[in-house]
Amino acid sequence: MQRKMFVLFAGLVLLSLLIAPAGMADAQAKTQASARMPRSAATATLLTDDPSPPTQTVKLIFIHHSTGENWLADDNGGLGIALMNNNYFVSDTNYGWGPPDQDAGYETIGDHTDIGHYWNWFRGLHRDTYLADLYTEYDQNSYYTRLATDPGGENLIVMFKSCFPNSQISGSPADPPTGDPNPLRGQDAYSEHMTVGNVKGLYNDLLVYFAARQDRLFVLIVSPPLASGETDPEHAANARAVADWLINDWLDSYPYANVAVFDFYNTLTSNGGNPNTNDLDAETGNHHRWRNGAVQHIQTVSNNFSSYPTTDSHPSQAGNQKATAEFVPLLNVFYNRWAGGAAAPTNFIYLPLIRR
Repeated sequence: MQRKMFVLFAGLVLLSLLIAPAGMADAQAKTQASARMPRSAATATLLTDDPSPPTQTVKLIFIHHSTGENWLADDNGGLGIALMNNNYFVSDTNYGWGPPDQDAGYETIGDHTDIGHYWNWFRGLHRDTYLADLYTEYDQNSYYTRLATDPGGENLIVMFKSCFPNSQISGSPADPPTGDPNPLRGQDAYSEHMTVGNVKGLYNDLLVYFAARQDRLFVLIVSPPLASGETDPEHAANARAVADWLINDWLDSYPYANVAVFDFYNTLTSNGGNPNTNDLDAETGNHHRWRNGAVQHIQTVSNNFSSYPTTDSHPSQAGNQKATAEFVPLLNVFYNRWAGGAAAPTNFIYLPLIRR
């Protein structure tokens, strides 16, 4: 029996070496074959992921503030046009959007999009009020080009992000997720409770709601990095640790395909020589993209600060355009996994294609 198992294992290793793309052995590269279904479901779809746009128009809403507004804009990141060209009908929220924030007791829910605030959006006492409006919001709250015709029905994809102040994170990179209760719930990015453990725990909290709403696809856009002049190496390392955890670990035990992550943070930490030149399509650099028939998450540049600063930490046009080009094919992959009903198989084999 031991000899048979050895032969089987050796065969699988040989097969993996034949399949693995060139350069996979680069010790600096952290390349992933999926990003991010649970590992078991990722194994099931490893060779069948599809970056093609939906065949029918899909309604999407994006929760954001100024960085997201710039990313969407036709004259900046061009995300709105790219989503339109991939058959998504896009609406968005911004400052001042939505019903009053009954949890905070001031302003509207759209004003509050820090990581801690998403507890109110998805788990708080008034979440049904907020989400009823979110799922049926079909207007634009930013300037970008979109499809002219609303296909009808509710928003099926929810993209959500928090802005760069949420990359100022205290604690230590290896801190485990905080359990219940989590003091970050409902707090803003400037709270003393913005720690690595609390941020991880807050994201874990959201999965309870997401698991109950498999009729929606939730796409987390990781908070963008801060410019070097607006943070310090310790806080920046913590932000990197959280981003890596979201890609590598957050969904490991989540059994459904209706949650995905785009590493906006990593994408914005390498450039083509200066903040106004990006490294889109470069073999090296920091990327989260569809490449060589698989989802690739790679970091070959050791940098935890924004590579695309402007007068502050808002990404430059070059950075936003890189993010658009890398994100949209991944969104198609995420959508096709979800729409195809991908689920974790009861029996599977891990091919050793992933180097972390």
